[in-house]
Amino acid sequence: MARSLNYYFSLLSPWAYLGHAPLGRIAANHDVVIDYRPVDLIELFPETGGLPLPKRHPSRQRYRILEMKRWREARDAPLLLKPKNWPFDFKLADRLALVAGQGGPQDKAHAFISMAFRAVWVEDRNLADEGELTRLLEEGGYDPRDMLTRARDPQTIAAHEGNKARAMEDGVFGSPSYVLDGEVFWGQDRLDMLNAALTSGRAPFTPDL
Repeated sequence: MARSLNYYFSLLSPWAYLGHAPLGRIAANHDVVIDYRPVDLIELFPETGGLPLPKRHPSRQRYRILEMKRWREARDAPLLLKPKNWPFDFKLADRLALVAGQGGPQDKAHAFISMAFRAVWVEDRNLADEGELTRLLEEGGYDPRDMLTRARDPQTIAAHEGNKARAMEDGVFGSPSYVLDGEVFWGQDRLDMLNAALTSGRAPFTPDL
């Protein structure tokens, strides 16, 4: 029986972009079903003790750039350190990712979200622009009108907003976070540990002493 993984992320997150491709490979290798849960980081951070980037100490902001350079090299993945269109109004784009993940083949949804990440972090496209989103949906093999209508549906909006509460219930406070059987793996730099847990089939670790 396939195992399920809760995947919390936002297209705003360079770390989620860097981990997205290897996550897809891990899921395929272990027959894992991904529950795609885009989450509003702007709302999640203050609820869980975090700070948005502009409010972090300059030393933390500088170190973030160092880490982006290191992981760009380690992942052998192109990555713009400061896309000109970032930050952007991400909510509609993230809701499209949610809609894509809710139905249809997992590989198609994962590929579309991968394209959306690349649009932000490699191609410098403005995903706050509906025309750009329409082109992206067409490139991903989706009907733009149908997808945009579904992304604006009150149920989809409520589901996206509800992912903050679901994240907090799962113990998540940042992007990307991968939750396997209740065990949280925070950050794309924990993907090797996630892979090891799936390979061994061990029981989930808990914070209980």
